[in-house]
Amino acid sequence: MENKIKSFRDLDIWNKGIEIVKDVYKITESFPNHETYGLISQMRRASVSMPSNIAEGFRRFHNKEYKQYLYVVLGSCAELETQITISKELGYIEKNIEGEIFEKIDHLCRMTSNLIKKL
Repeated sequence: MENKIKSFRDLDIWNKGIEIVKDVYKITESFPNHETYGLISQMRRASVSMPSNIAEGFRRFHNKEYKQYLYVVLGSCAELETQITISKELGYIEKNIEGEIFEKIDHLCRMTSNLIKKL
Protein backbone atom coordinates (compact mmCIF):
# COMPACT_ATOMS: atom_id res chain seq x y z
CA MET A 1 0.00 0.00 0.00
CA GLU A 2 1.35 3.40 -1.01
CA ASN A 3 1.77 6.14 1.62
CA LYS A 4 0.43 9.45 0.37
CA ILE A 5 2.34 12.55 1.42
CA LYS A 6 -0.24 14.86 2.98
CA SER A 7 2.05 17.22 4.85
CA PHE A 8 5.64 18.41 4.79
CA ARG A 9 5.95 16.50 8.07
CA ASP A 10 5.67 13.30 6.03
CA LEU A 11 8.81 14.17 4.04
CA ASP A 12 12.06 12.40 4.96
CA ILE A 13 13.93 15.52 3.86
CA TRP A 14 12.05 17.70 6.36
CA ASN A 15 12.67 15.20 9.16
CA LYS A 16 16.40 15.11 8.31
CA GLY A 17 16.40 18.91 8.56
CA ILE A 18 14.79 18.78 12.01
CA GLU A 19 17.44 16.26 13.10
CA ILE A 20 20.18 18.69 12.01
CA VAL A 21 18.52 21.56 13.90
CA LYS A 22 18.51 19.51 17.11
CA ASP A 23 22.17 18.58 16.59
CA VAL A 24 23.19 22.19 16.00
CA TYR A 25 21.37 23.39 19.13
CA LYS A 26 23.09 20.66 21.15
CA ILE A 27 26.52 21.43 19.65
CA THR A 28 26.26 25.18 20.24
CA GLU A 29 25.21 24.81 23.89
CA SER A 30 28.88 24.40 24.83
CA PHE A 31 30.13 27.42 22.85
CA PRO A 32 31.52 30.38 24.81
CA ASN A 33 29.00 33.00 25.89
CA HIS A 34 30.65 35.68 23.76
CA GLU A 35 29.47 33.74 20.67
CA THR A 36 25.78 34.06 21.63
CA TYR A 37 25.14 36.74 19.01
CA GLY A 38 27.83 35.48 16.65
CA LEU A 39 28.36 31.89 15.61
CA ILE A 40 25.67 30.43 17.86
CA SER A 41 22.99 32.67 16.41
CA GLN A 42 24.21 32.25 12.82
CA MET A 43 24.44 28.45 13.05
CA ARG A 44 21.04 28.10 14.65
CA ARG A 45 19.40 30.37 12.08
CA ALA A 46 21.04 28.53 9.16
CA SER A 47 19.93 25.16 10.51
CA VAL A 48 16.37 26.30 11.24
CA SER A 49 16.21 27.77 7.74
CA MET A 50 16.58 24.34 6.15
CA PRO A 51 13.41 22.54 7.34
CA SER A 52 11.55 25.87 7.36
CA ASN A 53 12.18 26.42 3.65
CA ILE A 54 11.32 22.81 2.87
CA ALA A 55 7.98 23.28 4.64
CA GLU A 56 7.25 26.68 3.11
CA GLY A 57 8.09 25.50 -0.39
CA PHE A 58 5.89 22.43 0.05
CA ARG A 59 2.93 24.67 0.88
CA ARG A 60 3.40 26.78 -2.26
CA PHE A 61 1.83 24.07 -4.45
CA HIS A 62 3.80 25.15 -7.53
CA ASN A 63 6.93 23.24 -8.51
CA LYS A 64 8.77 26.33 -9.73
CA GLU A 65 8.31 28.10 -6.39
CA TYR A 66 9.07 24.92 -4.47
CA LYS A 67 12.37 24.61 -6.34
CA GLN A 68 13.30 28.16 -5.34
CA TYR A 69 12.84 27.29 -1.69
CA LEU A 70 14.86 24.11 -2.11
CA TYR A 71 17.72 26.12 -3.62
CA VAL A 72 17.63 28.28 -0.48
CA VAL A 73 17.98 25.06 1.52
CA LEU A 74 21.15 24.23 -0.42
CA GLY A 75 22.49 27.70 0.35
CA SER A 76 21.75 27.26 4.04
CA CYS A 77 23.57 23.92 3.97
CA ALA A 78 26.69 25.61 2.57
CA GLU A 79 26.38 28.42 5.11
CA LEU A 80 26.12 25.95 8.01
CA GLU A 81 29.07 23.89 6.74
CA THR A 82 31.18 27.05 6.67
CA GLN A 83 30.14 28.01 10.20
CA ILE A 84 30.91 24.51 11.47
CA THR A 85 34.37 24.68 9.88
CA ILE A 86 34.97 28.04 11.57
CA SER A 87 33.79 26.58 14.88
CA LYS A 88 36.23 23.69 14.56
CA GLU A 89 39.08 26.03 13.61
CA LEU A 90 38.34 28.13 16.70
CA GLY A 91 38.39 25.01 18.87
CA TYR A 92 34.69 25.08 19.76
CA ILE A 93 33.99 21.62 18.34
CA GLU A 94 36.02 18.46 17.85
CA LYS A 95 36.90 17.07 14.43
CA ASN A 96 34.71 13.98 14.95
CA ILE A 97 31.67 16.18 15.69
CA GLU A 98 32.44 18.20 12.56
CA GLY A 99 32.54 14.99 10.52
CA GLU A 100 29.25 13.70 11.93
CA ILE A 101 27.32 16.89 11.24
CA PHE A 102 28.93 17.27 7.79
CA GLU A 103 27.69 13.78 6.94
CA LYS A 104 24.13 14.71 7.91
CA ILE A 105 24.29 18.00 6.01
CA ASP A 106 25.67 16.23 2.94
CA HIS A 107 22.82 13.71 3.14
CA LEU A 108 20.28 16.55 3.31
CA CYS A 109 21.95 18.27 0.34
CA ARG A 110 21.77 15.10 -1.74
CA MET A 111 18.12 14.59 -0.80
CA THR A 112 17.39 18.21 -1.71
CA SER A 113 19.19 17.97 -5.05
CA ASN A 114 17.31 14.77 -5.90
CA LEU A 115 13.99 16.38 -5.03
CA ILE A 116 14.81 19.38 -7.22
CA LYS A 117 15.52 17.03 -10.13
CA LYS A 118 12.19 15.24 -9.61
CA LEU A 119 10.09 18.42 -9.55
